[in-house]
Amino acid sequence: MTNTGNIPFLDLATQHQELEADLLAVVKKAFETAGFVGGPMVEEFEGKFADFCDTRYCVGVNSGTDALRFGFLAAGLEQGSVVVTVPHTFIATTEAITQAGLNIAFVDIHETTYTMDPEKLRGYLEDQCVFDAALGKLVERASNRVVSAVVPVHLYGQTADMDPILDLAKKYNLVVIEDACQAHGAEYFSSNTGTWRKAGSMGLAAAFSFYPGKNLGACGEGGAITTNDEALAKRMKMIRDHGQARKYYHDIEGYNGRLDSIQAGWLTVKLRHLSKWNDSRRNLAHRYHELFSDISSEIVVPQEATWTKGVYHLYVVRVAERQALQAHLGAVGVGTGIHYPIPLHLQKAYQHLGYKAGDFPVTERVANEILSLPMFPHLGHGEQDDVVRKTKEFLSSMLAATSVS
Repeated sequence: MTNTGNIPFLDLATQHQELEADLLAVVKKAFETAGFVGGPMVEEFEGKFADFCDTRYCVGVNSGTDALRFGFLAAGLEQGSVVVTVPHTFIATTEAITQAGLNIAFVDIHETTYTMDPEKLRGYLEDQCVFDAALGKLVERASNRVVSAVVPVHLYGQTADMDPILDLAKKYNLVVIEDACQAHGAEYFSSNTGTWRKAGSMGLAAAFSFYPGKNLGACGEGGAITTNDEALAKRMKMIRDHGQARKYYHDIEGYNGRLDSIQAGWLTVKLRHLSKWNDSRRNLAHRYHELFSDISSEIVVPQEATWTKGVYHLYVVRVAERQALQAHLGAVGVGTGIHYPIPLHLQKAYQHLGYKAGDFPVTERVANEILSLPMFPHLGHGEQDDVVRKTKEFLSSMLAATSVS
């Protein structure tokens, strides 16, 4: 089968058409009960998503950004302290850090997984920091600030290498909060425990986004934080609701960051299908691997580490002529994306941090080569064949032009 029309980068319409009756029933229930914020539908989703992530608690909020930001606040990280993360991620990761009154430090990513390189983290903690015996804390030499936390980002649907990150965090008394906004259902094999562990179950807490394009997406904004810490979960619930322990009793100042009932109900409906959708993504990814296997010298496909079961939120390849390939695919009706073209340390918003080009060479190299190809559970094999064929046509023409010159 050959597709003769446009192939979208992402198809959300088909998914919602298939679930239309169940999704509309959620709206009807909300209208009948007038329960629009909080309440049983939110609590039901929180319980089911906590079970899905193998955690004790889930707290629904209105975005993945707030999930991270509220997580930092609930964890009680020292104001002005340093949180270590990677420059190859969406800016929400670092917005949440600074908006919680914390400071950013970057470490580079691993060449093959695009997630935090544990050895680069070790290098930062051991070479750029010193343990202050009087404080009993790790201090960044350059700024003289306490280092309080690490945020590994599970990117494109694959988890970071958590064992060595958790070991380093334990050694230096650092909090680990996972950015799992692209990793709903991804798993990590922990040699430390001898078990497969779900993304969102390994750190003190983890943030998830339910932005519509995610593997589990709301029909609008939504997010959640998962944790096994009861006190943190309770504090998160107060933070999202103006600091209320109960109505009009404010133990702390909080925020308006609640998850609304209709979004929670829709997420509960979709959660029943998430494992099936993730399996479809994995099958499509492995099929892409096979279809591209004969041109492995011209295109780098995602490399799934032995310790992870990825859920392929995105299918990201690397090519030397990324911009030209994207233009070609767009011209022949194939949608693509770039996640992310400018590393955070080179963004105008973070000029004040003093980083420069060359500071994180792996991130910078990857950012110039990555291209996200169509990936969604309902992608047809015929459509996928066309994506690969049109990609190969371009790469062949480029190779021929190089040979002639």
